[in-house]
Amino acid sequence: MAHIGTLKESQLHAALKAWYSGPGDCLETPVDGYVVDILRGQAVIEIQTQHFSAIRTKLERLLETRPVRLVYPIALERWIVRLADDHQTLLGRRKSPRRGCAAQVFNELVSFPTLLEHPNLTLEILLIRDEEVRCPRTAPGRGRWRKEWRVSDRRLLEVASSQVLAGPADCVAFLPSSLARPFTNSDLARAMRQPGRLASRLRLASKMTYSLHRMGALVVAGKQGRATTFDMA
Repeated sequence: MAHIGTLKESQLHAALKAWYSGPGDCLETPVDGYVVDILRGQAVIEIQTQHFSAIRTKLERLLETRPVRLVYPIALERWIVRLADDHQTLLGRRKSPRRGCAAQVFNELVSFPTLLEHPNLTLEILLIRDEEVRCPRTAPGRGRWRKEWRVSDRRLLEVASSQVLAGPADCVAFLPSSLARPFTNSDLARAMRQPGRLASRLRLASKMTYSLHRMGALVVAGKQGRATTFDMA
């Protein structure tokens, strides 16, 4: 029988929980009406491999009574593994050209940026190397059936490094030192030394400025044409 809270647990989540836990920690323990990943003394450690919005209510409740560390993995490097219909036979393995970076945490932090102002919350980013496991599925397409691939799991290969964010000041550090102020989202996207195309960096930049503005770390300085400009608060 699977342990409570582990029935839908991904391999990545289970591996990170095992990597993070230490002697004396309690795993999958009921706390304040929720089952938490790790209880270390009075502190809770929650590992969230996907959307922050799914854990917001849980965090708000736990933060009322105890310190919480939210651990979020970002794939610095990823290998794509394709399996056959039996989910066992290996069809291929290749390295993804995409590379992750710590600033991509804003893709999720945009869900509740003000929560990071809570004195009981810290956010730890783990830069990892992992495998994304894909299996075939049959789906309807324009009157006929066609093969598609779906992501069935993620596997941890290595934890490369970590970075802890304890409040808005730590988030401001993601702004490039070379960035002239005031600046637009386009200015920020061009100044970021991040992987990916400019369009992707622009989407990330808009989430960064939104989050930092909601935290009170940035203020709206005015307009540059149709673009909003930002400056430090």
